[in-house]
Amino acid sequence: MAETEVIGISIDSPAANAEFAKQIGVNFPLLSDMSRKVSKEYGILNEEMQFANRTTFVVDKQGVIQFIEEGKSAVDPTNAITICTGLKKKEAK
Repeated sequence: MAETEVIGISIDSPAANAEFAKQIGVNFPLLSDMSRKVSKEYGILNEEMQFANRTTFVVDKQGVIQFIEEGKSAVDPTNAITICTGLKKKEAK
């Protein structure tokens, strides 16, 4: 997965994200979207309940969303890794 970057975005505070990252042992940044602007722009904000639906996006170098996974399975990076690997092979051709 060369030339890829993983980030997490949550509506929680930076302190809560740091604690969560520590608990689950992630080594990538968890950014805070407390204003919910990013969640709303990506269409994953439940405005009535004011939480973001768990979602994984794979965005290519041109900024085009190539893959979206929603729900509990979005926590597992396996599908995102598969898509990134496929994008890399596609670029190499």
